[in-house]
Amino acid sequence: MANVLVLQGPNLNLLGSREPGLYGSVTLDDISSMLDEHAAQLNEDNDEFELSLEHFQSNSESELIDRIHNAGKDGIVFALFNPAAFTHTSVALRDALLGAALPFIEIHISNVHAREPFRRHSYFSDIASGVISGLGAHGYILALDAAHHWLGRNQSDNETSGEGQ
Repeated sequence: MANVLVLQGPNLNLLGSREPGLYGSVTLDDISSMLDEHAAQLNEDNDEFELSLEHFQSNSESELIDRIHNAGKDGIVFALFNPAAFTHTSVALRDALLGAALPFIEIHISNVHAREPFRRHSYFSDIASGVISGLGAHGYILALDAAHHWLGRNQSDNETSGEGQ
């Protein structure tokens, strides 16, 4: 079992109604359902390991930090993380990810590099396993595919070295 945390930052609970010209009409619940369905399909197509997703959204930096801190003891091995506005401001979330040694893919619905200059800086990109930006809600599916590939590669590496036994 590979437990993946889908971590969503501030204001993403407003997706579907917040600036639909920029973020589209897809809601956070739609994204969660889409990811759950895609994980089920990946599980059907793969007999090496099973993906399990946990979804967590908060507008509170401290709640996001606490969730990251507890990830390891909860069996989380990877995260898909849209830090939203905290992308540009939160050294604390960066430190939490580093402290928890939680590998993750940074996701942004909009192309942050085509927006205001302050949005072009991320406190996470240099420590992320990868970054997906500007592909809308579909970016989450691509991130899950990448995480699945990463987890499968690490699973086979562990089995080869004897660590997975």
